[in-house]
Amino acid sequence: MLQLYNDLLRLPLFLGIGSSELSEIVGNTKFGFHKLLAGQLLAAEGDRCTQLFFLMAGSLSVESHADNHRYSIIEELSAPAVIQPEHLFGLMSRYSRTFSAQTDCSLLALSKEEILRLLDSYLICRLNFLNILSMQAQRQGRTPWRQNPTDIRQQFFAFLRLRCITQAGRKVLKIKMETLGHELHQSRLNVSHMLNQLQEEGLISITRSLITIPQLELLR
Repeated sequence: MLQLYNDLLRLPLFLGIGSSELSEIVGNTKFGFHKLLAGQLLAAEGDRCTQLFFLMAGSLSVESHADNHRYSIIEELSAPAVIQPEHLFGLMSRYSRTFSAQTDCSLLALSKEEILRLLDSYLICRLNFLNILSMQAQRQGRTPWRQNPTDIRQQFFAFLRLRCITQAGRKVLKIKMETLGHELHQSRLNVSHMLNQLQEEGLISITRSLITIPQLELLR
């Protein structure tokens, strides 16, 4: 029970909650506990989002596809983390990415009904949930107003940054050279020169239609 208390306090939904309220929540809330072995699927792109998953231990592999499925990005999400809370409600209540276990994982789940009850009963949960959604909306709202980089290397970094959940760590981009050139509005030759230069500097590695970035933050 003490471990559950400590785990909940690590989650953004329960930040700042008092001990008495936390005891009440633990006693009255139906938590789901899940274990995933490495390689197992948690949720696929397009699946209905009917419960909120919290990653408590381990790491997930997250794959995001372009609308035309001509390229995708794979990244790692480490615990503690909440899985797409913005997709629990609204018009498009489906996962927009595919989540599978990178390592053995422990997850906690709350149904939509339990989330609604917590938001209705506890002001701190309501404020935390609003803060989560507001932060994402504010970040996305600034995106169209950022200055577009003119340097091809910074264009490549911006391309990755806008499409990733986290702004650091290992990323794998599955894309053809021609498609990347089209997305960056650059010739295939310019893209090839840029990628080869980054590879010579040890910042990426390139194989056929696959670009691996060990640490995205180093591309700044």
